Amino acid sequence: MEILFLNRLSKRNEQGHEQFAQVWIGQHDGVWSAGWSTQHSLDESTDDLWYEGSLWQELLHVYRHELALKMAEGYRPLIHGVFHEQEGAAGRGQALQKLYCYSDLFPRDDVYEQLTMWRRQKAATERKAPYFIATNRLLRLISVYLPHTEEELLELPGIGQGKISQYGQELLDITTQNDRTTPFPLNWVTETLDEEVFLSWLYKQKESQYKQELNKFSLTKTIIEGISDGLALEHIGLKAGLHRREMIEAVEHLDRDGIDMEKLIRQELVNVSEEEQTAIWSAYEELGDTLLKPVMLRVYGEEQAAETGLDQVYERLRLIRIRFRHQVASDRHAG
Repeated sequence: MEILFLNRLSKRNEQGHEQFAQVWIGQHDGVWSAGWSTQHSLDESTDDLWYEGSLWQELLHVYRHELALKMAEGYRPLIHGVFHEQEGAAGRGQALQKLYCYSDLFPRDDVYEQLTMWRRQKAATERKAPYFIATNRLLRLISVYLPHTEEELLELPGIGQGKISQYGQELLDITTQNDRTTPFPLNWVTETLDEEVFLSWLYKQKESQYKQELNKFSLTKTIIEGISDGLALEHIGLKAGLHRREMIEAVEHLDRDGIDMEKLIRQELVNVSEEEQTAIWSAYEELGDTLLKPVMLRVYGEEQAAETGLDQVYERLRLIRIRFRHQVASDRHAG
């Protein structure tokens, strides 16, 4: 095997002794491989094969995820750039990351619960999804740093004048009821946070990100291979470990990413009459393709939809909507 990339890493154990390891990427006869070697002594090591296969992109997804896990444990590379991408953030970007890091490491769960209860009530009153009111991350920041004025609220990422106008006073009514031990402005966070602790936290965030990317890549690969093999949606779902509704959502996402789903759509609609498909298409032309329920009511009505099965009806609507949107985009481009 030809080694194309090799880097040495080290970390200190609880006794303060330095432990060494190597990460590598190799290639032999069109087969890519990546792995990790933990060095126990000069002539003893333990090898762990992370990946072996023909796809470079798949290797990178596995490699980045596994390496982020190791670096979250405290391993640091001799040569930077081990993720084969632009790494890290500097300046204000890093300062914001440290605000998030500190809030994760030193949570105020009691205040966070007060804020999430307020958000639930506000979302119900305004008939909005909770994350439109405030994200979990923003509520975590507020619960930890406890701003007492609008000016202090504005120091937190995710808070702007619009949010202040809508919810500023209500948030301050909660935060000012709680004692705080840290001041504003928040520049003390950067000075206080241990750099190694911050790096380990940062790599845990990377691990989560890379895990999502790896899962998405694996699902995409499974669906594309299933389509190529002529498998039905249900059988592909069994291989991917997903229910039909989750598979339809995945098909929609892949279509938006530019992957051709027409072969699968044609196979799934083979038992749907031309008359029914035309009626759905006409309803989209008349009502638009943003909301499915009006189209469902126009084509089927509540009684017929219930008899057919709502899940099956909405599945057909979503598959035909993919085709409809392609046609609309094509017409717009041609015009």
